[in-house]
Amino acid sequence: MKNAYIATYPPRQCGIGTFTNNLFNSMVATDIDEPNHKKSFIVAINDFEQELTYPEEVKFTIKQESQEDYLAAAKYINLSGADCCILQHEFGIFGGQDGIYILPLLHQLDIPLIVTLHTVIQVPSYAQKEILQRICRMANRIVVMSHKAIEMLMEIYDIPKEKIAYAEHGVPNFRYIQEEVKKEFKLEKKKVLLTFGFIGRNKGIETAIQALPKVVEKHPDVLYIVLGKTHPSVIRHAGEEYRLYLTQLIEDLNLEKNVVLLNEYTSQEELFKYLYASDIYITPYLNEAQITSGTLAYAVGAGSAVVSTPYWHATELLSKGRGVLFDFGNTDELSNILIDLLDHPEKRLAIRKKAFAYGRKITWPKIGSIYNDIVEKVFEENIKIEKKEVIPFDISLLPTFSIEHIKRLTDDTGIIQHAKFGIPNRKEGYCLDDNARALLMALMTYKIKKDTSALRLCPIYLSYIHFMQNQDGQFKNFLSYSRDFLDEVGSEDSFGRTIWALGYMLNNAPNASYYQIGRLMFDEAIPAFENLKSIRSIANTMIGVCYYLKGNMSDEIMIERLRNLTYVLVKHYQANSHDSWNWYEQLLAYDNAILPLAMLHATEILNDDEVRKVAFDSMNFLIAHTMNKGFLSIIGNEKWFKKEGDRSVFAQQPIDAMGMVLMFRQAYKITDDKQYLSKLFKSFKWFLGENDLRMSLFNHETQGCFDGLESYGINQNQGAESTLAYLISYLNVLKAHEDYYRKD
Repeated sequence: MKNAYIATYPPRQCGIGTFTNNLFNSMVATDIDEPNHKKSFIVAINDFEQELTYPEEVKFTIKQESQEDYLAAAKYINLSGADCCILQHEFGIFGGQDGIYILPLLHQLDIPLIVTLHTVIQVPSYAQKEILQRICRMANRIVVMSHKAIEMLMEIYDIPKEKIAYAEHGVPNFRYIQEEVKKEFKLEKKKVLLTFGFIGRNKGIETAIQALPKVVEKHPDVLYIVLGKTHPSVIRHAGEEYRLYLTQLIEDLNLEKNVVLLNEYTSQEELFKYLYASDIYITPYLNEAQITSGTLAYAVGAGSAVVSTPYWHATELLSKGRGVLFDFGNTDELSNILIDLLDHPEKRLAIRKKAFAYGRKITWPKIGSIYNDIVEKVFEENIKIEKKEVIPFDISLLPTFSIEHIKRLTDDTGIIQHAKFGIPNRKEGYCLDDNARALLMALMTYKIKKDTSALRLCPIYLSYIHFMQNQDGQFKNFLSYSRDFLDEVGSEDSFGRTIWALGYMLNNAPNASYYQIGRLMFDEAIPAFENLKSIRSIANTMIGVCYYLKGNMSDEIMIERLRNLTYVLVKHYQANSHDSWNWYEQLLAYDNAILPLAMLHATEILNDDEVRKVAFDSMNFLIAHTMNKGFLSIIGNEKWFKKEGDRSVFAQQPIDAMGMVLMFRQAYKITDDKQYLSKLFKSFKWFLGENDLRMSLFNHETQGCFDGLESYGINQNQGAESTLAYLISYLNVLKAHEDYYRKD
């Protein structure tokens, strides 16, 4: 059989990658139809921005946070001639919230799917449960490594038993003599205790260290080796805080001669030497919710005398005398067990013999053969998995996402407002509108793409907004390139757009510092809300308030402020809407979609039938006048569109296209109606040439967006507003794609 494996893979330092490498080699070796790795291949998941050199069996790579890569991988697999796809699933190795980006890939597969679950969560979040259930529905077989996992899949996730297969974690077939490897490591005179694997708070290593003083008192020749690097995700969020804590604990307990923290990621061969050199292996995990442990399987496979807390996998694997269990966090019990085993070598030997005998049953060649049997059965059964409806748009058609032009326009003051062609026009300086939009875009980019370079731009835009805020909470708008204020109070539109960006940040702040400065500026601006007159400023402010409320629904005063702002728009709608003119003014002007978009956001928060009706009636009116040609034809800014007059076709602006994209995404979130996804993608294609001039506004050379459609053609300048509108639209297409798979 020719199999496509999707997982992390060496040289990426990841336990699942090591598992996949062993599984791949063992399945190839035990499949008589596939000698020498010539047929099956790996699709490897890259972690963030890592550049790795993979072995020849890796034929395709996916950047973890790139949705486009997942769809491209599905096409590659479908055209590869593979008979079956084997996915290693762990929530943390795939992109999007809870690894949701893997769903579109699986949805597009045309071949049978086998999924190995490395984690089954007993109390999953709503999203985690939904994602795992969908994966299991698309799979022909789900492979788990413990009986507890089978029980949980059936009881918690409603997976039928006949769809689940059992195959234990494989063990490499290394064998060493303890005396020889102890001599190699110069440990002949030591009683060696060992823990290995990625280091993090959940591993409970402090429990083992705290148990040692009593042990060392009786056995001063004990050496506890903790072998492993800090987990990469821990490093990103907390650095080496845990390892520093362990180091201090060792010093406090005067155990410097008895504990060694080896910050290494070793080869399997080296690891098994340490296992054979150890007298006792310890897994002191802090809670029972560990459905699979590769480190434990390795220890049993090597015939170690294992002492462990009773997490799920340990309870099964160490039964029948193959190890000894102690209660979570019970250092006294652990001390007593270690002393007893060190005092009585015959007890250790009995445990080792039972563990080694069991380990012979789960070596990788045997596990590879089991997987090959599963593949054969799935292929023979050719189970027909009902495919989901084809998604209303294909993000693989999009250009590569890039913020390079935004970086080009941004200096240490803020984002420069205008450009001459693709070059920043410093003569025009800066404005509040664009820095607010830039903050919104940068936060979205970091959230969706995990692009740290976007995060580094946020303090620049935040600092500009803070600099422009007056003592009364209002904002100046324009700043010259020489940093001279050009107005005392900016437009209401710029105020509203700033509140939108700040409200979004308060619900999506990447750290506490950003939240605190954002909350300070937001709160100082609140008194100005009730004085707003411009309906577009009110709409932008409503959107910001809605984002704020999504994380603060207990703020009843702010809910009332939202209701008051919303009913200003309702009254404008009622005053101007009659006959077939369902709109808030007697004309369609600029940034039109922002009005129904704000009402759709308010609908989500207020649950008000009248607000909902106005939102959808006005949205449908706008659709009728801008999408009746089969593509998005924006109301032009030359003359706009008065009720009794002719609509203006040219001077079409990118912010209008952005408003349409955002409007349709919000409509889909409220209704689950897939027609809005089709309209969303059609609106985005305005940027790519689906417009009145049939010309693309996206510049592939500069990665910027042209400033608009004019009667003479494309406005070749690529200012901040247009490029930010393009990028915010692009990011919302990606989020809509994710919404679809989360809901479908």
